[in-house]
Amino acid sequence: MRILVTGAGGNIGRAVVSLLAASGDSVVGLSLEPAADLPVDRLVVGSAGDPAVVADALGDGVDAVVHLAARPSPNHGTPLEVFGGNTQATFVVLDEAARRGVRRLVFAGSYAMFGTAFSPHGAHPPYYPLDERAPLQVADPYALSKQVDEATGAMVALRYGASVVSLRFPYTVGWEQLHRMADAVRANPALVAHDSWSYLHVDDAAEAVRLALTVPLSGFHAVLLAAPETLAPWPTEDLIREHHPDTPIRAPIPGRSTPIDTSAAAALLGFRPARHLPL
Repeated sequence: MRILVTGAGGNIGRAVVSLLAASGDSVVGLSLEPAADLPVDRLVVGSAGDPAVVADALGDGVDAVVHLAARPSPNHGTPLEVFGGNTQATFVVLDEAARRGVRRLVFAGSYAMFGTAFSPHGAHPPYYPLDERAPLQVADPYALSKQVDEATGAMVALRYGASVVSLRFPYTVGWEQLHRMADAVRANPALVAHDSWSYLHVDDAAEAVRLALTVPLSGFHAVLLAAPETLAPWPTEDLIREHHPDTPIRAPIPGRSTPIDTSAAAALLGFRPARHLPL
């Protein structure tokens, strides 16, 4: 396929571009900054929120789009820059591509859209294992931008008959950062309680993107992703009882298993993470 990847120079973007190129796909990269080392056939430098830049990146046509360009937290700019920038870029990329006939669109959702990750009020998950049906507690501009992004994805699927997938990533980095975070969590498990101690290796994230581009599906789908075990060395249910004492545990969570229900990603995409952090 010929695939446009926005945010190609970013953390997940680099892993996605590398995997797609190694799989024999032709990749067009869109990056806010020059990135000469990316294995792309063409690199467009500019903002994913600029229709002219996106039109240039789409060029003579692509078969699919992976939209990863975004400000990654509410701390990466003013509230308006985070919310406005993220939602504008998602609308521009998905709508511009779908209007040109692109029918497979994948974009970066986030666990943070539940509202606990950056809550100013110390919000707790409504229940565990947490799944895609859990009610949102949005109280920050980043979570709100991800909620709106998924509404945009659903609109594009309905309006243009496109197949659209939102991959709700947790904390997603490479081995060095994962080991560093695991050490920090060992010293202070409360550090990532708001993220439910979940994580995903960036190369597994890239594989989830590849599957979302290729498996047969239709309409709009949002799925949670996570490695099968947490960043913490203690039993997950003990962590929940200590840090989220009022959150009910609806089904057993054995050992260090993630409290994130990833069965939807397994059923829809056949996705099962291959990289586990040994603790």
